[in-house]
Amino acid sequence: MSEPVEPSLPSEPNETVRSEPFDGAQDRPGEHSAAISTVLASTESTGTDVVEAEHAVDTVQLLRIFEAALLTSQEPLSNTELKRLSEIPIETKFVEELLQQLADKYATSGVELSRVASGWRFRARPEFQVHLDKLDPQKPPRYSRAVLETLAIIAYRQPVTRGDIEDIRGVAVSSQVLKTLESRGWIESIGTRDTPGKPALYATTPQFMDDLNLRTLTELPALEEMGTLLEAGIVDEPAPAEPVSIDAEQEPSESTPESNAA
Repeated sequence: MSEPVEPSLPSEPNETVRSEPFDGAQDRPGEHSAAISTVLASTESTGTDVVEAEHAVDTVQLLRIFEAALLTSQEPLSNTELKRLSEIPIETKFVEELLQQLADKYATSGVELSRVASGWRFRARPEFQVHLDKLDPQKPPRYSRAVLETLAIIAYRQPVTRGDIEDIRGVAVSSQVLKTLESRGWIESIGTRDTPGKPALYATTPQFMDDLNLRTLTELPALEEMGTLLEAGIVDEPAPAEPVSIDAEQEPSESTPESNAA
């Protein structure tokens, strides 16, 4: 006898199961790889354009150009100005690397390449200045005690008003003192204080830092060294017995720099 045949269940519809479509390039792995390569190539070219340009620079020639520009310029040259001397784009870091090479070249000579607030410049080494002064026997300008004290207060307390300076010094500050410092290019008015009368706020200038061979205000010497540095590097302060010539202000001789201490 034949075995009974179990009734078959109704068959389910024949469905084609499709997986979720791949996103974008995942649908075609080959194209996905090509796309990645294109993006990476684009990114790398953007980030390395300047680097590749730097490799194409004639470094020796550019170094000579920097040297000529710095030796003949009357004022310090900034990184931005030096970058304009290159025929192709270069990065600031590359400029500074070349300048360091230039500084090393002159490390044992009578001049040095130094960086100040306004940029880079060559200058005679301080130890040779006494000899160079023989070529120009003119004495530097002589500044009164009031001028030097006012300059020191502005340098260490900036921004300050005329009233602030008077409070610290204990005497009135004549307009001539401020005019002397402004005409020298060491201080400038940078705005006003929001108080009655809107007094002017004074601060030092990049020229002041350049003259002291400083790059930033954080490099200012200790307050007690300020007078010595000014006397040696920039000004020649008159002896106490000499009359004040530039400053019209007359004040008691007991006014001392100690009143400026921070």
